[in-house]
Amino acid sequence: MSTMPLYLDYAATTPVDPRVAEVMARHLTLEGTFANPASRSHMSGWLAEQAVETGRRQVSDLIGADPREIVWTSGATEADNLALIGYMRAHRARGRHLITSSIEHKAVLDSATALEQEGFEVTYLAPRANGTISPEALQEALRPETVLVSLMAVNNELGSINDLQALGAIAAAHGAAFHVDAAQAAGRIALDMGTLPIDMLSLSAHKAYGPKGIGALYVRRGTRIEALIHGGGHERGMRSGTLPTHQIAGMGQAFSLALEEQVSDNAHLEQLGQRFRDGIQRLEGTWINGDGGAQVPNIINVGFEGVDGEGMIMALRGLAVSTGSACNSASVDPSYVLTGIGVPREKALASIRFSFGRFSQVEEIDQALESISNALEGLRTRQSA
Repeated sequence: MSTMPLYLDYAATTPVDPRVAEVMARHLTLEGTFANPASRSHMSGWLAEQAVETGRRQVSDLIGADPREIVWTSGATEADNLALIGYMRAHRARGRHLITSSIEHKAVLDSATALEQEGFEVTYLAPRANGTISPEALQEALRPETVLVSLMAVNNELGSINDLQALGAIAAAHGAAFHVDAAQAAGRIALDMGTLPIDMLSLSAHKAYGPKGIGALYVRRGTRIEALIHGGGHERGMRSGTLPTHQIAGMGQAFSLALEEQVSDNAHLEQLGQRFRDGIQRLEGTWINGDGGAQVPNIINVGFEGVDGEGMIMALRGLAVSTGSACNSASVDPSYVLTGIGVPREKALASIRFSFGRFSQVEEIDQALESISNALEGLRTRQSA
């Protein structure tokens, strides 16, 4: 019998799908396709390059892009850095103003802070109570010198979905580029670069049942960015470094599965999400943060009245959950995302994020709800004693 806790933290990372791990294993050892894909003087290198280009096509297929518009990175964090810093530096002569929101992932917020230290100006849009950015707020924030807008597709703590079509159209009409962090969106919402006005899109493998340490930045043809990593001119000069064939093959397979199984995966997550919501709403003194707008079904942020979130997590020893983004899990401050949408500090500290995935089961949802009910009752009983 497993002693591991029931995993309900898919928004932090997903397990690698066994079908992905199998593909990766074939690109690691002497018997497999392990060579440097930049070694074009022998068959082993050609095969590795072929594997890389297969992965590039599989990633591009999921988002309706041309494979030549995919730039490999070490993950969505690097992709966000490359998009923001690389684009703003490349276009500094045209304008020095960037627009983002106050509840973006730290990879975007910290990149914006770094740009401010270089003399760029940043406007941080305030979200609506449901965790989305209104097109009107973006329109009002635009300036003649605005050259880039960066807004996430799906918020990693709330699951809220931004209207990318409307936001991108406003940026495009102004002549500003539109960057989207889609780490939580790939495989969960429709992303078609042929119809969406998006110039750069950050992607992560480990949020979609692929390996950690690999991601990609979609860069629409004709979009100019400065490289942040130099040495060899790989990836059309945008990101140097020897490509990790096994990780790229893994990301490609993960995205191929996401495309193939998106409908069935989302139907499964809808069922789990509704069951969990119904169960939470039957518990006294609970609420769901960021409710009231479009949301992915697999991320649900729950508040518990009169209970400290960290104390609740300790009481839920059999569940692997978090109080927010894994990037901030060591902080004792309330989630900046929750306070950013207007949740009072006390309520933000009493909130926990639950997230499900492809391998979650209905029975596990019921087990989690029972554990939550028992923990809540125990904590409240001790507090009233």
